[in-house]
Amino acid sequence: MYDFAKEPKWILSHLFVLVLVVAMILAGFWQLDRRQEKKDRNALITERQEEPVAPVEDIVSVDDPTSVGADVRDRPATATGAYDQAAQVLVRNRSYDEAPGSWVLTPLVLEDGSVLVVNRGWVPVTGEQVLGPEAAPPDGPVEVTGLLEASQTRGSFGPTDPSGEVLDTLSRVDIDRYQEQVDGDLYPVWLQLETQDPAQGDRPTPVQPTELDEGPHLGYAVQWFIFTTIALIGYPLILRRRARQGAPEQIPDHVPDDVLES
Repeated sequence: MYDFAKEPKWILSHLFVLVLVVAMILAGFWQLDRRQEKKDRNALITERQEEPVAPVEDIVSVDDPTSVGADVRDRPATATGAYDQAAQVLVRNRSYDEAPGSWVLTPLVLEDGSVLVVNRGWVPVTGEQVLGPEAAPPDGPVEVTGLLEASQTRGSFGPTDPSGEVLDTLSRVDIDRYQEQVDGDLYPVWLQLETQDPAQGDRPTPVQPTELDEGPHLGYAVQWFIFTTIALIGYPLILRRRARQGAPEQIPDHVPDDVLES
């Protein structure tokens, strides 16, 4: 009954289904690995965010490389200084509640002359990319508290920020690029503002921390394993149906001999 399964076209079919099943199983376990990575990341972020708030100078030094940001990001920090509004820039293409806009980066000059880049929040996009007075930082000394973030760098694709000129907008929070147009030594990290004393107005809108969820990876893994089960059950059924279609007709035992002879 299953001699047809040895034909070349069916052998190719068997190999295709086998490869498909293996690929779906691997995809399912890959999704489970991605979910575990998210869980580990969330646990690390939670652990760092629960650390006591410390002055930024107790966490990093202006002499540290920007790579230190990977080790201290998401840690709560505080700093006291005065904003340098003249060196303020916008970071383009940042959304908030699905609305287009920009981040407002304002250097905070500390008492010792070192500078901490503070992301004061989000503003909606405007045609001229010019901030109104309602989004201006307060004058005089301010105390800021927030979460430290790592410097951002360009990947394989994306816009670049040319060197050798003072830019009003940047593509990303690139500390090394920002240093080119700021007086004073920048800390190798930047602060995502949460609270400020004295407080700022309604603008800019503070950016919320990254939501700690596990993503859709578990659901995707379940889907891949369901597809695998369907293939493992369905393909043998297809072979069985094909075998029945090609099987010779069976002669019932009760048929009289004279009927057969006729």
